[in-house]
Amino acid sequence: MTLAACPACDVAPLAQDIAARDVKGANIVLSLPGIHCAACIGTVERTLLASKEVKNARVNLSRKRVTIDAPDLDADTLIKMLADVGYEANELDASLLGDAETDTAGRALLVRLAVAGFAMMNVMLFSVAVWSGAAEATQGIFHWISASIAIPALLFSAQVFFSNAWTALRVGRLNMDVPISLAIILAGGMSVYETAFGGAHVYFDAALSLTFFLLVGRYLDHRTRMAARSAAQELSALEVPRTTKLIAGQHHTVNVADVQIDDKIVVMVGMRVPVDGQVVAGQSETDRSFLTGESLPVSIHTGDMIAAGEVNLTGPITLRVTAVGEDTTLRRMAALVETAEGAKNRYTALADRAALIYAPAVHLLAFATFAGWILVSGDMVRSLNVAISVLIITCPCALGLAVPAVMTAASGRLFRRGLLVKNGTALERLAEVDSIVFDKTGTLTEGHARIDLHQLNVDQKCVLAALSAGSSHPVSRAISAAIPNDTVMAKLTDIREIPGAGVQANWAGKPVRLGRAEWVGASGSPAFAIGKSAPLILSFSETLRDGAKDAVDKLHAAGVDLHILSGDAQVPVTKMGAALGISQVQADMRPQDKLDRVKQLEATGKRVLMVGDGLNDTAALTQAHASISPASALDASRTASDIVLLGRSLIEIPDAIKTAKSARARVIENFAIAAGYNMIAIPIAVMGFATPLAAAIAMSASSITVLLNALRVR
Repeated sequence: MTLAACPACDVAPLAQDIAARDVKGANIVLSLPGIHCAACIGTVERTLLASKEVKNARVNLSRKRVTIDAPDLDADTLIKMLADVGYEANELDASLLGDAETDTAGRALLVRLAVAGFAMMNVMLFSVAVWSGAAEATQGIFHWISASIAIPALLFSAQVFFSNAWTALRVGRLNMDVPISLAIILAGGMSVYETAFGGAHVYFDAALSLTFFLLVGRYLDHRTRMAARSAAQELSALEVPRTTKLIAGQHHTVNVADVQIDDKIVVMVGMRVPVDGQVVAGQSETDRSFLTGESLPVSIHTGDMIAAGEVNLTGPITLRVTAVGEDTTLRRMAALVETAEGAKNRYTALADRAALIYAPAVHLLAFATFAGWILVSGDMVRSLNVAISVLIITCPCALGLAVPAVMTAASGRLFRRGLLVKNGTALERLAEVDSIVFDKTGTLTEGHARIDLHQLNVDQKCVLAALSAGSSHPVSRAISAAIPNDTVMAKLTDIREIPGAGVQANWAGKPVRLGRAEWVGASGSPAFAIGKSAPLILSFSETLRDGAKDAVDKLHAAGVDLHILSGDAQVPVTKMGAALGISQVQADMRPQDKLDRVKQLEATGKRVLMVGDGLNDTAALTQAHASISPASALDASRTASDIVLLGRSLIEIPDAIKTAKSARARVIENFAIAAGYNMIAIPIAVMGFATPLAAAIAMSASSITVLLNALRVR
């Protein structure tokens, strides 16, 4: 029976293909990149809990991790238990990832929003009674009841504005929260004064509605920003927490932090290399995809250098340590990402740029209004009322909603199209791109090479099926996937896997081999031979990702400058560029090379969109003006990117750019609405024709107009 993937699979955020255990006594945390639905959760938990040594096991589907309380078991034993039921689990240093952050800030904003909304509705009921002609005594009671509801609600709900305003004022600067706080404090304070001295007009409802609408904008903005986590932190978590050190010829398990240069360590098959080093014994093949992006293994022999993060595939090797800690290749990649993240975070959002001009102007206008009315009328209370009206009517509520409302609507539209927007300014930056840099393998292609077996006869396919089934090597897995399901495996004897070479066996009295060219006696890898027959070279082919050609054609038509940067060899990269119609291609690129190329493009004034999936793309993804990763990308890459492509087709990328440009147009329109409203409302308030309550109603009307305009993006 085949289990269907549940909807949660498509929106599960960022999962790491690794797992971890802290020091002895702590819980073991394993990552499960292959889980995707409730059935997977049940199978994993039942498998683990079947062991008496496992006290508790809890799967987190969204993070694709399982936390296990098993003091008497090590991570390797638990990994094997899960492998036996078909689930891959790998090693992760959980201490480097830190605890999963809960959205406490979002919940706090939501609670403040709810309190402000509840208080606003109740106070408005009393205001309606007062407007309807309540007697003087009843009016005073209603004002005091309104005060008892409004003042605690304002003190609680508006704290976010008060604290931000105070932070700005302490260092001698202004921000949007300063006029907001002034308007709320003055409206509330003036209303308490009017209530205490029997005044006819109070503005508690105005202060509360102002707070409510501003909190709506603040919460929408928060929701668009909450998804991003540090990609550099994810890269650091790829480090292996423990390793096997050779001391006087004996194997000792030690913490990687205790390993020093010139120590000798042993890396077993399937393990990730913990430090940079030189091979001094053994031969094998490694998965170097985190550096190059290519899934084909690299042959490793004595004397070769190997980098932290590579995965040993076929045979145990002994390394002499050449770099540890901050000097390893993996840590240097993390440092590149941190530097690029800092550069991207300096991007100033449209609303922030508007605030630099708007906030000082509002304060000056309110002060000038107050001073002018004092000079003209000499009435302190009247002058203060007019100044409050000016502050409320010019309050940047519509301006505060202009960007987050549009971005939330646009993000929702893109999510329905299979694109998850993770960064608050991502769409603003995406609307500005004029160049796109694509990675090749896993981005423009499906990410796994396919073996072409058309040249093989039936017997050769049967033998090859049996040979590949006897190995877990990536090439063997690719061959197994390419062989038709109805192929009957040949009966082989004496099957052996030779580390760093391949698989050999006997069939019908003849030796058969599958592996590296020099071992099989061929001129290209991988090669396959039966007896003394001429070896056959098995050719790889790549499958374009769905929608790749259509997406490239649409982007060309839109005048976008397109590039391919790949860690693969020159021939397949050039061939891919020709197939897609992209002439600007570069091959054999390491992570630093990709980062440097993106920097070069941006130095010429280009706004670059980077689309990539591998760890070798992470620094470039972070450096680029905007970035997109497929859902199949590694966790660090998805974390570094601004947008995750949940579906398989690249055709959504041109639509994402179009939506981003539309969203930017709606934002500019919202600014125009806010400016037009101010041009009409401000003179009315300055001349004293608007009470604080009328100002609050006008402000609310402008906010609703902005929200309705934002919905046009959908």
